[in-house]
Amino acid sequence: MVNRVLVDTNVLLDYLLTREPFYKDAEKIVLACVDGKVKGCIAAHSVSNMFFILRKDYNAGERREALLNLCRIFDIEGIDKAKLLSGLQNGDFSDFEDCLQMECAKAYGAEYIVTRNIDDYKTSEIKAILPKDYLEL
Repeated sequence: MVNRVLVDTNVLLDYLLTREPFYKDAEKIVLACVDGKVKGCIAAHSVSNMFFILRKDYNAGERREALLNLCRIFDIEGIDKAKLLSGLQNGDFSDFEDCLQMECAKAYGAEYIVTRNIDDYKTSEIKAILPKDYLEL
């Protein structure tokens, strides 16, 4: 496996919500980061997005605890003015949030963005890879 990856929000939600058929691969990605086999990163805005998305399944205390645990496992790459400006100037991405994920991955020095939405990253400077494909490296 490679050293540094950014894990996209959808993979983290697969893990936290036990979404089938994606859960097992998401769990393996998280565990590889726990075990130190992979240096994983989450974009800071993913945490706020997940806090909102998880409201349907978890109360506020449960969401805080789950996200605190992820923040203990993963490095967090923040969004700053430079990343926002770069993302806003990048017309190649149809989804601004995915563009910010790429900006965070670049700043982190990630070799891959682990996501289930690889089509959204066709123009990404960092290669997007499915969790199952990353696990096969």
